[in-house]
Amino acid sequence: MFTLLKNADLYSPQPLGKSDILLCQNNILAIAPSLQVSGLKDVNTIDCTGKIVAPGLIDQHVHLIGGGGEAGFASRVPQVTLRKLIEAGTTTAIGVMGTDGISRSPRDLYAKAAALRVEGINTFMHTGSYEVPTKTLTGCIRDDITFLPCVLGVKIALADHRCSFPTTEELSRIVSDIRIAGMLSGKRGVLHIHMGDLADPFAQINELLNMGLPIHHFSPTHVARNEHLFKDTLAFARKGGYMDITSGGSCFETAEQAVRYALEADVNPARITISSDGNGSLPKFNDTGKLVGMAAADVNSNLMMLPKMIDLGIQPEIAIAMMSANVADSLGIKKGRLHEGADADLCIFNDDFTLDSVIVNGRTMMLHGEVLVQGNYE
Repeated sequence: MFTLLKNADLYSPQPLGKSDILLCQNNILAIAPSLQVSGLKDVNTIDCTGKIVAPGLIDQHVHLIGGGGEAGFASRVPQVTLRKLIEAGTTTAIGVMGTDGISRSPRDLYAKAAALRVEGINTFMHTGSYEVPTKTLTGCIRDDITFLPCVLGVKIALADHRCSFPTTEELSRIVSDIRIAGMLSGKRGVLHIHMGDLADPFAQINELLNMGLPIHHFSPTHVARNEHLFKDTLAFARKGGYMDITSGGSCFETAEQAVRYALEADVNPARITISSDGNGSLPKFNDTGKLVGMAAADVNSNLMMLPKMIDLGIQPEIAIAMMSANVADSLGIKKGRLHEGADADLCIFNDDFTLDSVIVNGRTMMLHGEVLVQGNYE
């Protein structure tokens, strides 16, 4: 089965101008200004005149099995649905756990990620949650990363009143496990770090870097939570690290303004990524630490942020890369770019960057705003 996208304004994410794109099974077969396919059978043609085609969005921080629980079991956020991911333009999701590593487990997350793959979305995950020692699927960080293809790294929390306050020695052992397992399995190996509000959030990360651990293993997220954290993150990114700005909340400024601040601070645009924190809880605590309110982060916040960045003057190719190619590079996965031989994960946008259609692994999941594929129980 072939799918032909005609007359697209193509971003790979670099702008390539007017192009036709031929998809075959899971891959991009050809890209050219004008493709003739008269000799092919079973060609599904989508007219993209006046529309923008770009890589599918990669969201590296989604609570696939829900977050929350800070106000008791009734406050646990439900699992995400396939439809919500499709409507968000997310073609690849990386599942994470949050505060609750007690009533939820990495096994639950693994099962949900596997289910979503069957239903049609690319999924990966990080083992662990906020807590240290890290809870894993196999009983060992190294085994999780080495033997489970979908496991890319470990999730922990630092500088947060809900974290386990691990010692620097404990953190160094976790990063060592990630590094060795990554080398053995051919993965990048990532320590994905929920950054909280407490003082000196980068103190331990900087200690580990000074010990000689490579910066590419560290993936701090929620970095625009407050000004002092953001300032430390800018220094980290200028050293060559990736900074992940959360589109779904927890910002001292709007997320798009935080991106512009980072660019104005001479951070390499390729070192900025954006994730939603989708389906996670957004608790509000007062000065005494008492929970006074909560909400769930929208899964589609990356999609909503994209046109806001462009309206702010950020070039479309830079904004798109922060949600696709840059994320893939930070994780070490072969996604996020459109070229011949690449995976056929695409979003088709209207000229105002609202979402029109979604294709995942060559399968049309949404067409002209209508979701064509739904998961079980939807």
